[in-house]
Amino acid sequence: MIVSVTPLVPLEPGDQDIADLRSRLDELESSLAERSADVARMQAELDTFRIRYRQDVGRLHEELDDLEAAIARAELGEIDRRLEEEGAGRRPAQPAGTRPEPAPRFTSDAVRKLFRDVAKAIHPDLANDADARNRRHTLMIEANRAYALGDEEGLRSILQAWERSPEAVQGVDAAATRRRLARRIAQIEEQLAAYDTELAELRDTPLGRLKAMVDEAASRGKDLVGDMVRRLKRDITAARNRLDAMQ
Repeated sequence: MIVSVTPLVPLEPGDQDIADLRSRLDELESSLAERSADVARMQAELDTFRIRYRQDVGRLHEELDDLEAAIARAELGEIDRRLEEEGAGRRPAQPAGTRPEPAPRFTSDAVRKLFRDVAKAIHPDLANDADARNRRHTLMIEANRAYALGDEEGLRSILQAWERSPEAVQGVDAAATRRRLARRIAQIEEQLAAYDTELAELRDTPLGRLKAMVDEAASRGKDLVGDMVRRLKRDITAARNRLDAMQ
């Protein structure tokens, strides 16, 4: 009996590859939504804790600082205050938390050409749907700002990021679809890593570490903030009595 044997032919990546990529993308998008919610939740918890700490502890710290400053003035007289005022008068006032905008630099021919390349690639009018248009619009805002500052490196970074994006892949065939899916997966993996970094940084802030201490104490039935409040109130009473005696 003659047995017919079908030769083994390597299969080209096809529909199954695309289905696998889409399945992986769905998993990552779900993880991204969860991680984004984790970051938002932690930020909200820290904001709430900051308000509570400010109301319960911060104001008492300020009151104690004011009393201690008054005691120091009473002990040292008015000389220190006048010297401080004279020194402050010689220093130019700078609003807290402000940072001057970088001065625009000379816009070279290279910057103008690079900006035209960016605008040609990412202009919102080239979008196929609302989501893509919004992404392109955001990038154009960044590009316009970089152009106004003569920031050639910033424009190049925007263009390179766009060229690696899923939207930059043209075509509707299977190969183009696979490339778009693979690029989107890479994007989400980068976003997940960025969220992980942001969460770690939030936990490592002074406020984050303090909240962790308070939460850990609460798990053992202790009110760390309440202890701080009671200690500060005792210190305030002692400082007020001392100031009254000096006056």
